[in-house]
Amino acid sequence: MTALMRDLMREAPMQDSTSLDAQLCDEPADDVAQPSPLDPQLSSGGYALDLIQQQVRRLGKLQGEVLADRDPEPLHQLRVSLRRLRTALSQFGPALVLPESVTDRRIAAVARRTGLCRDLDVLQLRLQQHLLPRLPGDEQQALEGPMKRLARDRSQAFDTLKEALHSSRYLKLLARLHKWQQRPRYTPLGQLPLAAWLYDWQAPFTAALFLHPGWTVEDPTAEALHDLRKRIKAARYALEHLEDWCEPALQAWIQELRQAQELLGELHDLQILSHTLGGSGNTLKSHRLPVLRSELDGQQAEHWLRWRELAQRLQQDSHRRAIHRQLLELGR
Repeated sequence: MTALMRDLMREAPMQDSTSLDAQLCDEPADDVAQPSPLDPQLSSGGYALDLIQQQVRRLGKLQGEVLADRDPEPLHQLRVSLRRLRTALSQFGPALVLPESVTDRRIAAVARRTGLCRDLDVLQLRLQQHLLPRLPGDEQQALEGPMKRLARDRSQAFDTLKEALHSSRYLKLLARLHKWQQRPRYTPLGQLPLAAWLYDWQAPFTAALFLHPGWTVEDPTAEALHDLRKRIKAARYALEHLEDWCEPALQAWIQELRQAQELLGELHDLQILSHTLGGSGNTLKSHRLPVLRSELDGQQAEHWLRWRELAQRLQQDSHRRAIHRQLLELGR
């Protein structure tokens, strides 16, 4: 395993490269009808069941396309579905009585492999479509070696992904989720009406979000920024599950969280790319690639400025208080 693959595998199980992913196609509208949010009889468990069904169906539909490996988009969508499934199971876990074998750890094992393969796709795309065309011929030639390493890493990552998707642990997990959906079991909390519990279902994901130290760091390569991105992503997904009940101001905040996640993703991608192209020979620091170094530095500065402006706006007292009020009003 190369140093790059080790770096990417260091990512937390729910790591999300939303930067270039957003340019390709982020997340399609789910094709399963949602129950009406106005239904006062809708239970928390019943709503969670619909969320889980959506993603399990999509995982089944996408598997063949991913294994064919003709287009990177199905892999991206499979990754999204795994993340949304994990979020639903975590968020509504207190409402559900699931089989013991349906665990976050099992889903995470597959999610890590989709993440590694997808991250390499994103790095290759950034180089091929967004950086190489801007470089002089000598620098393009100098990058032939790193590009070949990326291609080898991606091939190895896809082999491990295929093993994960064919593994008995993963297939049994999906089979048991299918079986549970036929006769779902809920806890006493899961049988209660959803509307009265909307605030509580999102609270663990938004509580103390703005106390994270990543909001105020001054180094664009700080590890705290990467951790903050994961926190923001978790809050965003949890709120999106309840978006039908959100007022316009809260829906706008969800989009701001999405923007924050994307900007932090860009900064992280640029950091990984710089490290990858530096390699053992320290290519970027040897001044052999001045135009590439300038491009990467310029992109980092641009995204850092945009991130700091957004972070300061989101942290304003008036903004935070308004969001807190909106969250407390969920379902009322």
